[in-house]
Amino acid sequence: MNAIVDVDIEAELVTQVAALAAAGGSVEIVGSGSKRFYGEPLDALPMEVAAHSGIIDYDPAELVITLRAGCRLRDVEALLAEHRQMFGFEAPHFGPEATIGGMVASGLAGPRRGFAGSIRDFVLGVKMLDGRGEVMQFGGRVIKNVAGFDLSRVLVGSLGTLGVILEVSIRVVPMFATETTLAFEHSSADAHIRWVNELGSQPFPLSASAWHDGTSQLRLSGSEQGVNHAIAELGGEQLEFDWALLREQSHALFAPEQPLTRVSLPPASVDLVAGRPQLIEWGGAQRWLCGEVDVDSLRQKAAQLGGSVCAFRNHGTDVAVFHPLAPTMLKLQRSIKSSLDPAGIFNSGRIYPGL
Repeated sequence: MNAIVDVDIEAELVTQVAALAAAGGSVEIVGSGSKRFYGEPLDALPMEVAAHSGIIDYDPAELVITLRAGCRLRDVEALLAEHRQMFGFEAPHFGPEATIGGMVASGLAGPRRGFAGSIRDFVLGVKMLDGRGEVMQFGGRVIKNVAGFDLSRVLVGSLGTLGVILEVSIRVVPMFATETTLAFEHSSADAHIRWVNELGSQPFPLSASAWHDGTSQLRLSGSEQGVNHAIAELGGEQLEFDWALLREQSHALFAPEQPLTRVSLPPASVDLVAGRPQLIEWGGAQRWLCGEVDVDSLRQKAAQLGGSVCAFRNHGTDVAVFHPLAPTMLKLQRSIKSSLDPAGIFNSGRIYPGL
């Protein structure tokens, strides 16, 4: 049964923003708050948007769903599952009330992202409210419509700094017939990284990989025939593993009160923290460190390899959350911000000062 409530508060949100634009002021856009920790803290009045909920259009045969941003992620996933469909990027919830808007605005994705693509790759269109109180629409509801596609993608991961996401159209994918996880022993992170990148060039139905404490785990997803063939070719030990532990950061490595650092690198890059406990995902492209770390030093090392470091959680206010931008990229980001939110109403400073 569809548990998604249909409530349209677009007109109320337009009125709020128009008043702010006229009188001045700033707000923090808040859905359920499940990802409110992500980014720099804000000192602004909350603008509650989670009530804006409902399915605008969903025809399973078209593999596209259009919905209001306040829909709860768990309810939407349940609706898709009724039709044997899902989001391809395996989005984290971080709480039972997580919303579609928060999913898109954060841009965070789970274990499948390294093999299936990011949220940005699946967003087809967005309806948003800009800093002038004007409703804007980019992209479309069908896969072949690419008008405005780039700006729709820019909103993914923008953390509410560009405007209020009202509606979003997302491409969905069929569920797999079967999945299994294989375990292998690799004593070092470098050995795992080399191995999993070699596998990536072969026609195996890979959908997730992880390495921690000397053990590599590989998830296979696809048809019964394809998965069974891969098992026979790869060997390893079949085991039950709940990949949601990684998606929701419930794995033992993610101590909730400790600083958590995310290192993003080209997948085949060498281990930057040899000998230190870490969890490696996405074929080496995403690496997690729990505990105290010299963020500045790590950022210098990562930058030399074309990567970045995010002080993801619990690092304190003296450490910038996001990796510094190059001057040209910072200029571009400020140009986009000034075009969509000229008065700096929305989530200003959430990512970088003035943005």
